[in-house]
Amino acid sequence: MDFIHDRKSNILFSLHDSRVNKIKYHNKTLTLKVHKIFQFVDGEEKAYPGEVFFKDCDLDMCDVLIFNKTLGEGRFYGKAIELQQFMDEYAGSEFEIIKEGYFGNTTTYTGWLLEDGKQPVSAIMYIWNRGDMVYRVEK
Repeated sequence: MDFIHDRKSNILFSLHDSRVNKIKYHNKTLTLKVHKIFQFVDGEEKAYPGEVFFKDCDLDMCDVLIFNKTLGEGRFYGKAIELQQFMDEYAGSEFEIIKEGYFGNTTTYTGWLLEDGKQPVSAIMYIWNRGDMVYRVEK
């Protein structure tokens, strides 16, 4: 089932603790394949596998910040790369969403980048799109 995110009202679903396993871009649509989309119904949390689509997405305006460790106390450093470069270089990785933010046409996901055999590091993903944000929930 598809649900369109209404940017002016409450968010129907949460991606907190969800893992993005695959990212693809085709025909100006960015797709995030996630292992769980969470929904709170009658005080109960339900989780479904699914995808999130960002229609009319401008990939040139999307970035990822990758840090050298999980953020906390102390010094850290990192790098900023375009989302296309992230999709190419980190295709076998997972991104676990810890915090999500929706501001106009910008979506921000903060979380951990998980690569096989390596310690997780913090990452922030910025997505910009002009069209609808659609949750495709597999019930």
